[in-house]
Amino acid sequence: MQPFSLFTDGSVNTPTGVGYGAYLLISLDHSPLKELQKQIKLQRFEQTSSTQLELQTLLWALGEITELGCTKDIELTVYTDSQNIIGLPKRRTRLEKNDYYSSKNKRLSHYPLYQALYRLTDNIKCHFVKVAGHQPSRDKDEIAQRFTLVDKAARRSLREALR
Repeated sequence: MQPFSLFTDGSVNTPTGVGYGAYLLISLDHSPLKELQKQIKLQRFEQTSSTQLELQTLLWALGEITELGCTKDIELTVYTDSQNIIGLPKRRTRLEKNDYYSSKNKRLSHYPLYQALYRLTDNIKCHFVKVAGHQPSRDKDEIAQRFTLVDKAARRSLREALR
C-alpha cells in the first residue's frame, strides 16, 4: 500500500455563509513548502458553517481521490483541526444505530454529510489525525507546517472573495 497524507481545512465568513475549503494531497516526500503550496486545491462553498465546511472540504477531497480509482492501493492519513471529524469514526456505530438522531430525539443537522463520509471511507483505508491549529511557527513540526499551508490558503481565498 502506498501511503498518502491529506491535509484539509476551511475558512468561513459566518454572516455571509461563504467559505473556502483547501486540501493538499501528498505522498511521502519532503518537497519544499513553496512547491507544496502550488499543489493546494481550493473550492468555494456557500450557505455553510464552520463545521459543515470542514466536512464538505473533506468530502470533496475524498471524492476527488476516489475518482482517481486507486483507493484500494493507498493508505491515507487525514490531517485536520476539526474535532468533529476526528470523532466521527468512533461515533459511527452509535450514529447509525440511532439513525442519526441525538439523545434528545432530534435529527443531526449534518447527518447526510456523515453518511457520505462513512460511505467514502468504507472504500479508502484511512485514519484521522488531529492537528493543533494556529501554533507559533517555532513550535511547528513538519506536519504542522504543511497543515498551515492549507489553513492560510483557505483564509487568504476567503479574504480576497470578501473584498
